[in-house]
Amino acid sequence: MTPKAARPTTIFLRSTRDIQTVKCHGRRLSTNLFNLLACTMGDTPTRVGIIVGKRFGNAVRRNRAKRVFRDLARQLHPNMVAGRGVLVFPKRDALLQSREDLIRLWTTSLDRMRLLRHST
Repeated sequence: MTPKAARPTTIFLRSTRDIQTVKCHGRRLSTNLFNLLACTMGDTPTRVGIIVGKRFGNAVRRNRAKRVFRDLARQLHPNMVAGRGVLVFPKRDALLQSREDLIRLWTTSLDRMRLLRHST
């Protein structure tokens, strides 16, 4: 029997306390497809939380929105600066956009919030 591999640290915010901290102390950036909140969380790796309320739509639409934004977070997480907590509040129109448009807006928004590392 082989030993289990150590589970990598998650890149997603899961605890209510951390989510509340970002909600209370975060800076907001609003776009036409999502709202973004970010704040400093210490020396931990940057973690992203995705919050989709019932007003968004039925469970299928809410789960799809979470899947789309989890994928965006995973894609750019290696390029994000450390020590931040980020909350994303998708809007209904996000599911109507092409993947390329979402990636472009996601990257631009993270850059405007100074959450991306720039290689020089």
